[in-house]
Amino acid sequence: MGLVIVSNRLPVVLERTDSGTRVRSGTGGLVTALEPVLRRYGGLWIGWPGEAPEDREALEAALAGYSDATGCALRPVWLTPEELQGFYHGFSNEIIWPLFHDLQSRCNFVPDYWTAYVAVNEKFADVVGAETQPADFVWVHDYHLMDLGHRLRSRGLRNPLGFFLHIPFPPPDIFFKLPWRAQVLHGLLQYDVVGFQTPRDRDNFTDCVRKLMPAVRLRRRRGGLTAEHLKHMAVVGAFPIGIDYQEFGVGAATREVTERVQALRAELPDRQIVLGLDRLDYTKGVPYRLKAFALALERYPDLHRRVTLLQVVIPSREAVPEYQDLKAEIERLVSQINGRFTQPGWIPIHYVFRSLEREELLAYYRTADVGFVTPLKDGMNLIAKEYCACQVEGDGVLILSEFAGAASQLHRDAILVNPYDLEAVADALQRAVSMSHAERRPAMRRLRRLMQRQDVYWWLDRFLTACGVDLKAPAICGRAASGTVADTDGASPAGAAGTGPASRTLPAWQAVEANQR
Repeated sequence: MGLVIVSNRLPVVLERTDSGTRVRSGTGGLVTALEPVLRRYGGLWIGWPGEAPEDREALEAALAGYSDATGCALRPVWLTPEELQGFYHGFSNEIIWPLFHDLQSRCNFVPDYWTAYVAVNEKFADVVGAETQPADFVWVHDYHLMDLGHRLRSRGLRNPLGFFLHIPFPPPDIFFKLPWRAQVLHGLLQYDVVGFQTPRDRDNFTDCVRKLMPAVRLRRRRGGLTAEHLKHMAVVGAFPIGIDYQEFGVGAATREVTERVQALRAELPDRQIVLGLDRLDYTKGVPYRLKAFALALERYPDLHRRVTLLQVVIPSREAVPEYQDLKAEIERLVSQINGRFTQPGWIPIHYVFRSLEREELLAYYRTADVGFVTPLKDGMNLIAKEYCACQVEGDGVLILSEFAGAASQLHRDAILVNPYDLEAVADALQRAVSMSHAERRPAMRRLRRLMQRQDVYWWLDRFLTACGVDLKAPAICGRAASGTVADTDGASPAGAAGTGPASRTLPAWQAVEANQR
């Protein structure tokens, strides 16, 4: 059985150089989560390459070269500028993204966006149908392709289909504002397994199905949950995504990263470093975090010269006016806070607006005494988990938004906050900074053990088991650029964490029961 991953974007970035088009691995939560899976098992990834179709010949050659080098075949779905505008910028990011993050006031319900969304999901269905083999497991990811299962089933495709939503799923009172709510639910119920990040998201989905589609038969069986719709049975479950613990934990302990940590400590001596690391997006709550930090400095003068906030913002969608305004607001707040509190030898906030190299990222994680992770809403938030994995000295403290999906796993040993409650966040920061090593270490030790135990392979194992899928033989799962089966030489990295997918399979409802333990 082969693995076919389908997402809005391919896991690469195309760069123009004087010698032609170069392909490098992409960034983002989805790539971070699935890259170790593909390293271990190989497979085929279908998605939009990020470029206009007039460059097709050169881009296809660059993608083929990447496939040959990595053992993971890439198949592009070519989109016109008009399709990209309506499907991605429109329906996906002006409707679904804000709505599913409980920010419905930001939605722009343009009817043509839905038309474009359906048309692009049809285009994806064309490529998936042409590229998959009868026994392949097709795993579709995220909100851009919720309708793809319906489009594939209507074409007669009978492959096992799984869907995983990486962002939150809203409760009925918010979801019902979507004009195409019934079509979205119908499309999701065409998958064999529909996976969510947390039990809360799963329950929100089933509440919407129960209230909007009373003919659907929802059943709990020994802890599992199934939904029968038009004679099709779908398993619905919560599968919290993990990280490649070994990659972060071992990587953070290397000599190169250690030297960077020592250099950071030398530049910021005798103070605790608080790390905020976010993609530029209004759901991440960076302005609220900055205001809470300023309030902490105001209420607790003993923090002066004792604490430095290292706030990193990764550029994203900079051409969108709303994101330009957000960037300007963040920079204005940083300037105001630094102007108000800076003293000779101490600047309260060090602001970085750029992408980070791998070693630099690991060094920031390891150096930080406090991880300051306060999104307004997040499906999971892997930043919190990566921070814990990189705390090799075990002295860090995690401040975490209760509205991040990760809070359902990490709440016992993180300091949970409501990011809208600036006073409570300020108090939490003062508490975190004041904790002794004896208080910090047991909590961080438990967090790191949890990250190691419930890593990305643990997540993969449980999702694939719920689907009845077994990928225990990596050598038969890789594909060369031609689409033929290729030997990947066992694509897993040496000593990778996790056990990989189990060789056994369970009935879907039993698998979901196991996942909820």
